[in-house]
Amino acid sequence: MKSFNDFKKKALENPEVRKEYDALQDEFNLIDQLVTMRTSAGLTQEEVANKLGTNKSNISRLEHGKGNPSWSTLNKYAAACGFRVKLEAVEDNRASA
Repeated sequence: MKSFNDFKKKALENPEVRKEYDALQDEFNLIDQLVTMRTSAGLTQEEVANKLGTNKSNISRLEHGKGNPSWSTLNKYAAACGFRVKLEAVEDNRASA
């Protein structure tokens, strides 16, 4: 039986799959950072929701990449977890690939 990593490696050999995977990488990184901020702060989704005056389902959607959060929402989420948001522009080498 093949592992998920074997499947992923094989799938990423396809240029179209690789292009889509790379396009989503920044979103995956943001989601990972959101969850990492919350768990590093020792908070549950419910606790973050209470700090933001919203409900747990909104935090869950945010952490699952559902929707399009505003800069303000990201800043409030980070602050609730004891962090701040930093924007960094980097050259996009994928565009030439």
